[in-house]
Amino acid sequence: DGQQSQLATATATATCGATISNSTITMVRIGRLAAFAPLVTAFAPSNAPPARIRSTISLASYLDGLSSGQQQHASYSPPVPASASASTTQSTGFCHVPLDYFAFPNLSSKGPRATYDWGSPQDWSRKLADDGTFRGGSWYCTEGGWESPNGKAVTEVFYMLEGHGMLGDADGAKHFFGPGDVVIIPKGHTGRWDVNAPIHKVWAVNAHDRIEEGGPMIRAQVDHYKDFAPHCLSPTGANNDPLYGNTGNVPSASNTFYDVGPTKVGVWTCEPGSFEVSCGERQWFYVVEGTMFVTDGSDGTSRRCVAGDTVMLPGGWSGYVDVVDSVKKVFTVAK
Repeated sequence: DGQQSQLATATATATCGATISNSTITMVRIGRLAAFAPLVTAFAPSNAPPARIRSTISLASYLDGLSSGQQQHASYSPPVPASASASTTQSTGFCHVPLDYFAFPNLSSKGPRATYDWGSPQDWSRKLADDGTFRGGSWYCTEGGWESPNGKAVTEVFYMLEGHGMLGDADGAKHFFGPGDVVIIPKGHTGRWDVNAPIHKVWAVNAHDRIEEGGPMIRAQVDHYKDFAPHCLSPTGANNDPLYGNTGNVPSASNTFYDVGPTKVGVWTCEPGSFEVSCGERQWFYVVEGTMFVTDGSDGTSRRCVAGDTVMLPGGWSGYVDVVDSVKKVFTVAK
């Protein structure tokens, strides 16, 4: 309709081992801390000024429709003005942010896209963390389409919060995606983007050195929410969990969608229980369902992670995972 939404501001606190709103719980595991050397800061969160938005599509209603109301999912509501400015903090361990860190008013406008062949696509974004190779953040784009003739410089993985789009390969093959889907764009991919309804996504990028895909055609990949169902997952043994290696006696299951070169992508579930993590790989994950605590082994502080939260763990991270309510999360590992 040609009109733009009113500019709003909101508070979002990025937490990397420090206090955040009411969801932070500090847990000191007495007697265990001596076993861990303090970690060097691996991720540096970044701020971004407010930006204007257009419309929203409810992720909760979409997923509830798929599951016939049998499961609970993260909800996403239009942002409201807040009374304080956004702030970020750093830590020696991991990064954790709630969904409202990526609310529209906290995204930075990048303006209209330079090239497009339909619509009026405009970008907004916010970075969460970046260690020089592995980084995460969020992106919003209005309707429009454009060609992508230059090979993608990184491998990108994203989880769709809302909207609908299509990624085309160089030979014209089309991959459609919507809320709740995981999309993988390998390094070197060329083709096309179409944003059919405003897209909001959270993403992870692995800036590895070489193109790892084999064959003459590098294709985008879409894994739909239905692929996260229990019957699509394989139980993992005590010593072969794809994320943590050894979860002890805590039952977990997973489905690895993509495992090429230094990038692994999939979905992971875990039943209530606790286990220790030692020297884990760099990891990004988005919590789809459940409640868990991630505790840093260097200082004992813990973050309560619920549906809608994004977490990044640096390479070599050590600590503890305590699952309170059965968890489902999508993940990317940068090896």
